[in-house]
Amino acid sequence: MSTATSPAAQLLSRAVADRTVPGGVIAHGRDPQPVAAGAMSVGGPPMPVDAIFRIQSMTKLVTTIAALRLVEQDVLALDSPVADWLPELAAPRVLIHPEAPLSDTEPLRSPITLRHLLTNTSGCGMILQDTALAREMAVRGVEADPLPPPLGADDWIAALASLPLVCRPGEVWRYHHSFGLLGILLSRISGATAGEHLADALLDPLGMADTGYFVPREKADRLPSFCRVDGEHLVEAEPLGGGFHIGEPPYDVSHGELLSTAGDYLRLLRALRDGELLGPEHLRMLRTDQVPPVAKQPEAFFPGFWERTSWGFGLAVVTDGPHRGRCSWSGGAGTDFFLDPDGTLGLLLTQVEMGGRITPLLEAYGELSVPAEGPARR
Repeated sequence: MSTATSPAAQLLSRAVADRTVPGGVIAHGRDPQPVAAGAMSVGGPPMPVDAIFRIQSMTKLVTTIAALRLVEQDVLALDSPVADWLPELAAPRVLIHPEAPLSDTEPLRSPITLRHLLTNTSGCGMILQDTALAREMAVRGVEADPLPPPLGADDWIAALASLPLVCRPGEVWRYHHSFGLLGILLSRISGATAGEHLADALLDPLGMADTGYFVPREKADRLPSFCRVDGEHLVEAEPLGGGFHIGEPPYDVSHGELLSTAGDYLRLLRALRDGELLGPEHLRMLRTDQVPPVAKQPEAFFPGFWERTSWGFGLAVVTDGPHRGRCSWSGGAGTDFFLDPDGTLGLLLTQVEMGGRITPLLEAYGELSVPAEGPARR
């Protein structure tokens, strides 16, 4: 079966035809080739297979691999206190309970470690409820958002560290902010920006030439527009070939998120799957549940998340059901990947904000049958 007529390609073409997304790139199989469909923007030019996408939280896997490689080089340890490099986190206050006023705190009893960052259990993160801490995070510019952070890395960590932790490290799972801290940690350890460290240590050796924290101006025409959803309509939040990500950013975005192509990200997933990036023990840990039971509180994330899902290092892991053992994650700008125990890879890149509009597309993509492509490689 040609890639152009594969079930994955047909699925994406239907999503374009029914105007769920203007366009995208999809890949599925053991060694899949990406296929593009649709347009770079509503009514815009055709989507190329080498389009550069805002992959948002799919960055978490990249920085996780980079950190674990430093562990294997004895630069870090999983239980290293991160305050050795992030002194802003040396002595934060901790809320006595997540809904408490900001004045009701206690001292930190044990340090925040690399393990806490990799598992979203640092005590920093998104709060889905309307609490005093959630409101103050918005005021200080440190809430999560699909668009770029309004603060540079040093100002961002200073603002975050000025607020109390939502809970003691290791005792609550809160999404997202631990990985902004991880990017800054990579920067502080290397003495360069996170982008420079990733390029030298991981991206360039893998040949991921189109992955980074910004798009060079000469490649601007390969960046699709990013759309938010307004009722039944798509509203352009960042234009085709424009916006914050074109050219070097005005401040350090080591706490930010990457842009990449299908070809680049598939190189990363193949190398991870095939054991080329990490030793067996760290690869096993990355792909299995690493969150303490006490931290899996229902209010910590979206309803039902913990029923069949948990978190390894830098990605989600399916713990029950027909896809048990799958590891995956998404990006808030409409991207997703998965790696199955049999070696099957899935990758879907759009630029429509994550939510109800594209959820059926993501669910259908997650249920694609495995193409007959010969034995899996691991």
